[in-house]
Amino acid sequence: MSFAAFEREIAKVNDILCAMNLLTWDSRVMMPPGGVEARGKQIATLVSVARDLATGDAMQKAIETARAELKGAPASDIRVLAVEQAAQSIGTLSRIPAELVGAAAELKTVAQAAWSKARAANDFAAFAPMLERTMDMQREIAGAIGYAEHPYDALVATYEPAMTWSRLRGLYSELRAGLLPLLARAREANVRAEILDRAYPVDKQRAFSSLVSSRFGYDFNRGRLDDTVHPFEISFTRSDVRITGRFRETWLPGGLFAVWHEAGHGMYEQGVSEDFSRSVFTTDFVNLYAVGGASFGTHESQSRLWENRVGRSRRFWELNFADLQKEFPDQLSDVTPDDFWRAVNAARPGFIRVEADELTYDLHIMLRSEIEAGLMSSDIRVTDLPAIWREKVKAALGLDVPNDTLGVLQDVHWSSGMVGSFPTYTIGNIMSSQFFAAARKENAVESGLESGDYLPLKAWLNDHVHQFGRSKTPSQILIDATGEDLSTAAYISDLTRKVDELTA
Repeated sequence: MSFAAFEREIAKVNDILCAMNLLTWDSRVMMPPGGVEARGKQIATLVSVARDLATGDAMQKAIETARAELKGAPASDIRVLAVEQAAQSIGTLSRIPAELVGAAAELKTVAQAAWSKARAANDFAAFAPMLERTMDMQREIAGAIGYAEHPYDALVATYEPAMTWSRLRGLYSELRAGLLPLLARAREANVRAEILDRAYPVDKQRAFSSLVSSRFGYDFNRGRLDDTVHPFEISFTRSDVRITGRFRETWLPGGLFAVWHEAGHGMYEQGVSEDFSRSVFTTDFVNLYAVGGASFGTHESQSRLWENRVGRSRRFWELNFADLQKEFPDQLSDVTPDDFWRAVNAARPGFIRVEADELTYDLHIMLRSEIEAGLMSSDIRVTDLPAIWREKVKAALGLDVPNDTLGVLQDVHWSSGMVGSFPTYTIGNIMSSQFFAAARKENAVESGLESGDYLPLKAWLNDHVHQFGRSKTPSQILIDATGEDLSTAAYISDLTRKVDELTA
């Protein structure tokens, strides 16, 4: 059968990308420093093989023969959708020169190691040459893909289909108008934020964060938790979905919420339909990445939903604080569930994006997006980044950045070549509130949140988001699940209610 042959060709590409994900996981979790150069070449080889298979004659023949077999089938037929989706995304990939794809993949591993070393040494100058090469390559990739208005559009759309810099600026404007008054109010709330800075042994942080991840529904039989410099989730099919965390003894929320964030990503990948394993619907051909999420923004909606809509809710801490107190009886002996809920929701502008409170998080994303757009249009130079970063943080958050480790060197994304991915965090925040509001209309979900049974919520997300993999667009998933396309209203409403509670 022609369609079966098409499926086999797709599976080959997916298998290679899963193997590449495994090498990437190892390079960021376990690989000794001496392995960097060789690992970069290994990953570049696998990327080149995956690209050659995806764009080669055998794949093109498989697509055409599958089309012939399915001629006359309705456009809604999942097989037709698979073939046409593959043809479209592989067409985009084909426009990016093979040598550029391979070079970018090799640079990624080397640049990540250089970034990690520079970050530890607070030495931006040491990383700058790698970043120059990365940005040059990303501009080339944007040009190869093509765009109508701004080079940033081409890169953003690889992570969030149909999203543009113009549309993002509109969303950012709406959010600023809603967030800034809330931030000003929240900073007046009575909060014992210092309780989060006490000494909390890391092993106990890991134990509690793992316990809660299991309660949410993350399956440790098909996953694991490891430590890393910058938390992430990565999958090698739905049967092996791994998460990582970063724990600091004197900052409790950093470890807990990062793990629940990554567990949200992990549950998405674990929840993709088993029928879609090794298929078009778990393969991102443009980024050459094995992933089941419909887009990076949709993925972020799941991580931010569990991290913030659930994990930072008042009811969550009324139900789960006792277990945290058992892990840290001395540190939390004078703390009530309400004290703790207030502390983890405190508006506390800081330097680190991944540790930002909800009201300042999107301000971090906006400044990064503005910088990325400027880099892609060549209005900003890499050498000027530390100064520009300091200026933007001062304007957005009122803070004086003391060094580059806490500033321009804090994120792994640019060393990974992931230019255009930052906006998806804010898109995910917006989507998370839309999904959460829709899910809570189900009695089982609402009663589960009230009693501490989180599996009905996970089941709703499985049914309405996860199972579809990449077989639906982000807009289709959002509209089908919530009745509306991307809108900031539910997100601003959630944050307003929280600030009202904090300041009551």
